[in-house]
Amino acid sequence: MKIVLATSRPREFEGFVAGLDLERHEPILAGSAQEVLDFVQEYKPELVIVDESLAQTDIFGLIRHILKLDAMVNTAVITGMDQDEFHQKGEGLGILMSLPLKPGMQEGRELMSRLNQALHSYS
Repeated sequence: MKIVLATSRPREFEGFVAGLDLERHEPILAGSAQEVLDFVQEYKPELVIVDESLAQTDIFGLIRHILKLDAMVNTAVITGMDQDEFHQKGEGLGILMSLPLKPGMQEGRELMSRLNQALHSYS
């Protein structure tokens, strides 16, 4: 399974990545919006996780652009927004879930559970 993690602070997500349980695979790290878009085209990931700390990036605009490239890509957002604001800004984008600014192993497991449910509903 291919997962892109778009963040400027990858070291802070070790527990979260462990919770993704990628069976000895590391997520593909992207440090900019352009890298995310390049990786979506090149690797065709099943999931892109976007951290709101990504420099000078409108995360919802980036997700719209990702979906224009590949409408089958699932997405998640690491954000400090409250749920109401998140749902208002992300409405219609089909984002699997929002994650706290410091997600841990449990959030990684929950995200993978939701991803697996989504992938199985497509088949």
